[in-house]
Amino acid sequence: MYRPGFFVLLVQVKLKPFRLIPVLVALGAIGLVCLVQWLRPDFLESIEDHTYDMRAHEALKFHPAVAGNLGFVCIDEGSIDFVRTNQTLGYGFGLYWPRQVYGRLVSELAAQGAKAVAFDVIFGELRPDHPGVLMADDSVVKSDDFFARQMGRAGNVLLGITTDKPPPALFRTNALALGDIVTVTEKDGKLRRAKAFGLYRQWHRAFLQVEADPAYGVDLSQARIEPGRIVLPRSGGEDINVPLDGEGNFDLADFGGEKLPPGTARHAKPFSDARIWHLGIVLAAQELKLDLAKAEVDLRHGRITLRGRGGLKRVIPTDGEGCFYIDWCVPPEHRALTKQPIQELLVQERLREDGRTNELKNWWRGKLAVVGSRAVGHDLSDRGATPLGEDTWLVSQYWNVANSLITGRFVRRAPLALDLVVLVALGAVTAVVTWELRALLAFGLVVLMAAAYTALAVGVYVQTRYWLPIVAPVGGAIFTNHVCLLVWRVVFEQAERRRVKSIFSKMVSPKIVNELLAAETLSLGGARREITVFFADVRGFTELTDTSQERAASFVKQHNLTGAQAESCFAQQARETLNTVNLYLGLVADIIKAQDGTLDKFIGDCVMAFWGAPTPNSQHALACVRAAIQAQRAIWDLNRQRAEENARREVENQSRLAGGLPAQPLLPVLLLGSGINTGLAIAGLMGSGSAQGESLNYTVFGREVNLASRLEGASGRGRIFISETTFEHLRRDDPGLAATCIESLERLKLKGFSSPVRFYEVPWRPPDAVEGGGSGVEGYGGGQEY
Repeated sequence: MYRPGFFVLLVQVKLKPFRLIPVLVALGAIGLVCLVQWLRPDFLESIEDHTYDMRAHEALKFHPAVAGNLGFVCIDEGSIDFVRTNQTLGYGFGLYWPRQVYGRLVSELAAQGAKAVAFDVIFGELRPDHPGVLMADDSVVKSDDFFARQMGRAGNVLLGITTDKPPPALFRTNALALGDIVTVTEKDGKLRRAKAFGLYRQWHRAFLQVEADPAYGVDLSQARIEPGRIVLPRSGGEDINVPLDGEGNFDLADFGGEKLPPGTARHAKPFSDARIWHLGIVLAAQELKLDLAKAEVDLRHGRITLRGRGGLKRVIPTDGEGCFYIDWCVPPEHRALTKQPIQELLVQERLREDGRTNELKNWWRGKLAVVGSRAVGHDLSDRGATPLGEDTWLVSQYWNVANSLITGRFVRRAPLALDLVVLVALGAVTAVVTWELRALLAFGLVVLMAAAYTALAVGVYVQTRYWLPIVAPVGGAIFTNHVCLLVWRVVFEQAERRRVKSIFSKMVSPKIVNELLAAETLSLGGARREITVFFADVRGFTELTDTSQERAASFVKQHNLTGAQAESCFAQQARETLNTVNLYLGLVADIIKAQDGTLDKFIGDCVMAFWGAPTPNSQHALACVRAAIQAQRAIWDLNRQRAEENARREVENQSRLAGGLPAQPLLPVLLLGSGINTGLAIAGLMGSGSAQGESLNYTVFGREVNLASRLEGASGRGRIFISETTFEHLRRDDPGLAATCIESLERLKLKGFSSPVRFYEVPWRPPDAVEGGGSGVEGYGGGQEY
C-alpha cells in the first residue's frame, strides 16, 4: 500500500534543469528564425510577398489621398473597332495603327494642356510602309515623321523604352524623355515591384546620325563590340568598321569630322551606359520638376534620393538591385483617375482640325496622361497578375509609381534590425506564455497574439505603408517557438510529471500533487518546519490476527486437512484478515488525502501522516484534527454497517445450524486510537540515497513526532488525544471546535519525556452514536470487538 520512495520521483523531476532546457529550446527556435530572416531565402520572401498582396488589397478599403491629376488614355477593343470602321475620323486603319494616330493623340492632348504624355507603347522601329498624312498645304508627311513632329511641338511626350526594342533616333530626339517600361515580375508571375532605372547604351551623336541616315542602313542595336573596333552591320552592304584606340575612343574624323569646331575634342567614347528611369518616375518628375540627372543613387543603403525645386526631396526605398515595391493604391477604377478611350480624343482632334471648336471639350489641362492598352488578346494585350488581382491592367503600375512620388508615400520595409527585435520580443513572450500556462490556454493566447500582431502589421501598412514582417514573426517566433516548447513539455516534462502524479495521487490529495509539481523550489533536503503529526492505530489487529490463525488451525484439525489444502486454508484466512485491516486503514488514508495531508507511512496497523510539509498550510493543526474526527466517524459508520450485517448473519445462522450447515463467521469490528501533536520538526528525505532513490522517504522526525506517537498509544479505543500546542492552534483557528475539547485532569507520564504531559480529548461522535450501547462495544453496536 505504501512505496517508500514516492517523493523521490518528485525530487528527480525538480532537480532536473527543466528551467534551463526550455530556455535553450526557446533561444534555439528564436535564433533559427532570426537566422532565416537574416538570410531571407526565396521561399520565405515568396510567402511574405503574399502577405503584401493581402495588405495592398486591405489598403484599398481606406481610400488614401492620391494625386488628382493622373489620367489614363486607354486602347481597348472598342478603340480598335472605332478606328477601323468609324467614318468620323476621316481615316481608318486595322489592328496595327500607323504612327500618325499617336501623333494626332499627342496633338490633341497638347491642345488641351496636358502636362505630360507617357506612352506605354513600344515604338521599336520606323515604319516607312505606313500611309502618310495629308497636310493642309496638300503635302504628304510620312507617318513616323508626323508622330515625331507632333512630339517635338508638344514638348511633353515621354516614350517607353525596353532593352530589346529602343525607339529609333527619330523618336528619341523629339521626345522630351525616355522611360523604362521593362516589367519586373516575381517567380509566381505577379508584378509587385518596379525597377527604379535601367542601364541603356547611349551612342555618341555621330553614331546616331549614321543610324538616322537611311543611306547607311545601320541599326545600332545590331552593333558588335570587338577588340579594337566597333562593327556596324549594314543591310545590303558591307559592314562599317570603326577603329578604337587603346582607351576605347573613336576618332570623329572617321565620321567626316576633319574640320571640327575649335575646342571640340577629336576623340570620344562611342557610347556610354546611361540610366533610363522608370516611366512612372519620369512622369512624376515632370510634375515635381525633379532633376533626375542629379539623382543620388545609394543602392548599398537601399535608397535613391531625388531633388527638385524649392528644396523638394523624394527618397525612394529600394533593394540592392534598385527595385522597390509599388503602392497599388490607385486601381484603374479609382474615382480620382481620369479615364478616357483614345477614340474620344481622336474625335476631338478631328473636330479641332475641322475648326469646329465650339464642340470641343477640355479634360486634360494640367493632367499627367498615361497611354496604354487594356485590350484582351492581340498583340496589344498588356494584362497580368498584380496584388490587385490575377487579371490587372499592367499599365496601372506607371500612374501608381508616379502617385507615390507625387504624394511622397512609398512602401517601406522594416530594416533587418527591427525585424530581429520583433522576432526576439514575440519569441520571448510566446516562450513565457507556453511554458507558464496550461497547454490549451497557452495555445489560445498564442493564436490571439498571432492574430493581434497580424492585425497590427496590416494596420501599420494601411496607415503608413510601413511593412512589418508577418511570416517570420507569426510562423517562426510565435508558432514554431510554441510548437517546439510544447513538444518538449509533452514529450519530456509532461510524461515525467504524469508518471510522478500517478504515484503521488495514491499518497496525497490531487491538490497537493498539483502544488508540488507547480512549486518552483521545494525544501526536500531537510528543513525545520512547523507541522502537525497524526498517528492513528487500528485497535485489535493483533488479537484479530491471533484469533484468525486459531480459527484456521481449528478448521484444519477438525477437517483433517494436510499439505496444500491446509496451506490454502491458512492463506485464505490471512487474506481475509489483511483485507479487513486494509479496509480500515484505507478509510483513514482516504480521509488524510481529502484533508490535504501527507501520508507518511503505514507501520503495521498504524497510519502516520502530517500537515504543513512539504507544502505550507497555515491551519495545519485544524486540518489534522478535522481529519481525525472524520476518520473516527468513518470507522464508526463502517462498524455500524458491519454490526447490521452481523445481526443479519446471526438470524441466518440459526437457520443454517438447524439445517446442519456451518454458521457464517461474524465480521470483526475494529476501533481506532488517535494521537496528534503540533510543533517544530525536521522534514526531509531520509534513507540510503541510492541512485534510483527508491530507498528514500520524505518524512518528519523529532521530539514532537514522538509525542504524537505516545499520545496515540495512550488514547485507547475510539478516542482522539491532542497535545496542548495543538489545542492552542485550534483556539486560534476554530474557537468553536476548541470549546468542545475536554482537558484531561490527569497528566500523562510518557516514555521518553521527563515531565508529565498535558493533553486534551476531542469529541467526535455523531449525535446518533450511543456510547456503550448495543453489544457493549463502545458506541458501535453488536459484533465481535478486537
